[in-house]
Amino acid sequence: MNLIRRFVLTIVLGVSLATQLGAKTPGEVEVGGVLREATMRGLNGPDRKLSDFRGKPLIINVWASWCPPCIQEMGSLERLAWRDMGQQFVVIGISTDDYPDAANGFLRKSHATLNHYIDNKLMLENMLGADHLPLTLLVDAKGRVLNKIVGAREWDSPESLKLINQAFGGAKAVPTLVKK
Repeated sequence: MNLIRRFVLTIVLGVSLATQLGAKTPGEVEVGGVLREATMRGLNGPDRKLSDFRGKPLIINVWASWCPPCIQEMGSLERLAWRDMGQQFVVIGISTDDYPDAANGFLRKSHATLNHYIDNKLMLENMLGADHLPLTLLVDAKGRVLNKIVGAREWDSPESLKLINQAFGGAKAVPTLVKK
């Protein structure tokens, strides 16, 4: 086997092994860590800093317009935000689309009322750990990541409401990654 083939095989095996071992995205804030400052470009509203949301628990949903599971759960996030208990926290969305037009097209089509932002140069995607979509983070009022949930779910279902209440209700969060 020539040297180039060995090098390529080594790289491919290394990436595969890192993926299997749950490698983190560059600069990822893990469960228990505090989100760093970031300016988010508004899709259906003004630009905001992540720190603008401090003082109230935050649910961050990371999505893309080309992601069927992301599209599937978007309506339940809207319903969650408009429930009575939705006054206790803020729900925002962050698109990982490469083009704002694609994200805005989806938001218009879905009649989104939540504030949505678009990632800039993978900064938020990496910080939040969004290597799989959709990804939803439960963040406390001080910016600490309480939980990361990978995969689509019905956010206004009894199971999801229980998860949110446990995270934001003062119960100590268990630092785990929930995969559906």
